[in-house]
Parts: sequence; structure tokens; C-alpha cells
Amino acid sequence: MFRPLRNVLRLLGIARTLARYDALFPAEWLPATGGLVFMARLLSGFRTAPDIRDLRDGERLARALQALGPSFIKFGQMLSTRADLVGETIAADLSTLQDQLPAFSSAEARAAIEAEFETSVDNLFEDFDDTPVAAASIAQVHIAKVRVHNETSDIPQENAPEDELRTVAVKVLRPGIERAIERDLELFRWIAETAERAQPRLRRLKPIAAVETFATSLRWEMDLRMEGAAASELRGNFEDDPLYVVPSVDWERTGQRILTTEWIDGIPIHDVDDLVAAGHDLEAVVRKASESFFLQVFRDGFFHADMHPGNAFVRADGALCVVDFGIMGRIDRPTRYFLADMLLGFITRDYPRVSDVHFQAGYIPPETDREVFQQAIRAIGEPIFDRPPNEISIARLLAQLFLVSERFDMEAQPQLLMLQKTMLIAEGVGRRLAPELNMWQLALPLIEDWMREHRGPEARLAEVAASTILAVQRLPDAVQAVERAATTISEGRLSLDLKTAGSPKWPLWLAIAVTAAISVVALLN
Repeated sequence: MFRPLRNVLRLLGIARTLARYDALFPAEWLPATGGLVFMARLLSGFRTAPDIRDLRDGERLARALQALGPSFIKFGQMLSTRADLVGETIAADLSTLQDQLPAFSSAEARAAIEAEFETSVDNLFEDFDDTPVAAASIAQVHIAKVRVHNETSDIPQENAPEDELRTVAVKVLRPGIERAIERDLELFRWIAETAERAQPRLRRLKPIAAVETFATSLRWEMDLRMEGAAASELRGNFEDDPLYVVPSVDWERTGQRILTTEWIDGIPIHDVDDLVAAGHDLEAVVRKASESFFLQVFRDGFFHADMHPGNAFVRADGALCVVDFGIMGRIDRPTRYFLADMLLGFITRDYPRVSDVHFQAGYIPPETDREVFQQAIRAIGEPIFDRPPNEISIARLLAQLFLVSERFDMEAQPQLLMLQKTMLIAEGVGRRLAPELNMWQLALPLIEDWMREHRGPEARLAEVAASTILAVQRLPDAVQAVERAATTISEGRLSLDLKTAGSPKWPLWLAIAVTAAISVVALLN
């Protein structure tokens, strides 16, 4: 009884904030919300926030979501991956949503650290700066110093003297953030449930499932041990590459609400003037960004999915350094194959190939008219690739593809939506640094080499050979299983008499054959 009333009151408060930023248009997309929109405008006194008159719809919505707090900022970032729901322009505007909030006090930060490790901050760090260097919706970051002789730390310490201090970054979750997030998630669930009940046509969008996926993602992001593990995995993937740097994790000073990593000292990647003044080759930076992104997606299937400019730096030696691993993406091998086949098909304008890989992956219902789908694919590719090379946007291509594919009942692929959002941000950074370059053209030789190695005739033959060898290796086990089954039946310990089902008794040879077939299938699968 109280849940609907509580949620309706909260919904009115949210709508009032949206009205202040003239960002109520998402509510207007849904039927029967005219009363809510009018009430929200009434509660806001029909007044809007200053300096929003000339902003686009998506920019106003981004401002409103930022004003609503952490959950809504994260929700806006999620929506930025769903151009199929909100449109390409709004999705692009939401991708610039700044995950920034006022800092909380140093006393609260120190209390959180001491509660996590049950000791004083002074025992953990030689020095702790009370002024945060960054404050986002989920956590804020402080600079501290530790001694390098601590053997349980993963902070690099080769040839370092015993008393040398190293700088670290200490990430601290906001006080009470878990409680605030859960309260907002409860509201999101109620809205999704109400939408599905009131508007059955919205069920195909799976709003309840979308909220649960969002909730799971947020909970993982609020466990900083998971972020530390992601950083460690990414670092391991590039351990042999001195020009792509992932900070090491100090596990002794890392817990559920605290993450301590090596401090990265460099120039933010979007500060073009500072990079030029420091003598950096901007084309080399873009080339490295392109190469590392390709390796993450295709080689490893594990990529940094929050690559906004504030999370990347260029070190004095030209190395590209990344931080903040709360949002990571994973792509399994079949999806990587699909993506490589599809992108290469687009780049070579082989539209039948692009169409075929969609059907082979099972993304498009088999009864769909292939010729019509291929025509839709061509309508996407031709306008994009009929442009100067430096203006070609693979992120835009993917966004258009998702929009068109949705009309053919293609279900949303969350991992590809996250990848598309990351590509969009990466393209923006690349164009800012070197407008005349196209980072995907730089990666094309790598893609072609990878395709030859993993998708060429030799690779396919190797796959078949590997499967055959595995089957042969399992064959003795299959034969033993057949022998055991035959012995069991012959000794009368297993009856296949189906008289109770109205069937005649099976011949012994048929029973053995059926049992053998089942055993072989089970073992080979």
C-alpha cells in the first residue's frame, strides 16, 4: 500500500526537477502521462533553470540527470548506449554526461578508510592528502604516499631504496551510497513493473530485465575489489607493452569500499595544447590508442568501457595511461568473430557478407527476407563510407545498424551497445588530437591480420582439426561407457521394458544401441 504512494511522491519530485531543466520529453513519449507532465510543470512554477534555453534536448536531459544524483547519472550513461531507444542525437549528448558531484569531507573519507581496515589512516599511509583530486557520483579520489619496502604491495619497487615513498591514488566510496542507490533502484523497478502492466506493447523492450541488469552493474561498481580485479586483468593483458600503462593495485590497502592503486602522472589526453607544448606526437598517441583498443576488443575480449577523456593520460615518455576500471566490457569469442566479419564486410562494402553474418550469429530471425535486410545494410553503409576517410565513424555505423536491425526484430546485444558507446568516445578523442586521421583506418591492418589468423582457411581447418582431436581423445571413454551400459542391461540391472507405457519389450540390441548413442552424445558434448 505504501510502496506505490512513496514511489508516486518520489516520481513527482523527479518530474519537477526534469521540468526545471525543460527535460520532461521522455515522459511525453509514453501514453497517459499528460497529467504527470502538467503536475510537474505546476510544481516547478513553470520556471526553468538558467542558461538552458539554447541547449539541445539531450543536453538538457543530461543536466537534469546530473542534478538528480548518482543513480540517475549512471542511468543516463546507460541510456547513452541505447540510440535505438532515445535516438542518436540524444544518445550522443548523454555520452558527455559528466560524472561529477561535490566532494564529501575528508573526515568522512578517513572514517571510511579506518572502518574498512580497522586501523588508523596514519598506520596505512605515510601521508594522506585530505583534499580530493576528483569527486564522482560513486566515489572520490585522494592522493597518498606509501613506503615501497612493503612486500605485500604490488606498487613497482625495483631498485628502490628502503625509505623511498611512492605516490598512490586512494578511491573511497561515498558515505551511504549503497543505501541511496538501492532506494533509487526500487523506484526504477516499480516504474518498469508499472510500465509492463499498463502498456503490454512495451514488454518487448524488457524494462524489468533492463533495470535488473543496471542494478547488477551498479552493485559490482560499488565493490571496489571488483574494480581492482579488472585493473589487474587489464594490466596483465598489456604487461609486455611499455607504452600502454595500467596502474598496479595495492591489495593490502584495497577492500570493498576502498581501492588503492599506483598514481599515474601525465597530461590528460584531451589537453591538446599541453601535449603539444610537452613535445608529444599527437598522431603517435592516436595510433597507440587505436592499437590498444583493437587488442582489448579482438585479442582479449575485455575492454575499458569508460574511456572519457578524464580517464586517459599521456606520460612523459609518450606512454598512454588509463585509470578508473569501474565499467569494463566483455566480448566472447563468437561475438568477436561476428564483429570482425561484419566490420570487414562493411569496410570492403561486401553487404551480402554483412547480412550473412547477422543470420549466422542468430541475431536476425531466420524467416526474415534476406534481400530486404541486405538492402537495409547497404542503406547504412553507403552514406557513411562515401565520405572522406577522416570523417568515417564506425561508432555511427554501429548506431545506425542497431536502429535498423531493431526493425527486423534483432534483440539488443548489451555487449555491442557498450562497445559502440566506447567507440563513440574514442573517436571523439581521436578527432580532437588528430582531425586528419581515422583511428579505425589505422587499426585496419591489425584487423586484417587478426582475420587471417583467426578466420582464414587455415584457422578454420585448425578449428575442425582441434574438434576432431578432442572427439578422438574422448572416444575411449565413449567406448567404455557403451560397454558399461551393455553389461548393466545384460545383467538385468537396467530394465527398458516399456509395457507399463503400452509398448512391447525392446530387443536387447536396440536397447544397447540407444544407450550407446546417448552415452556417446553426452561424452562428445
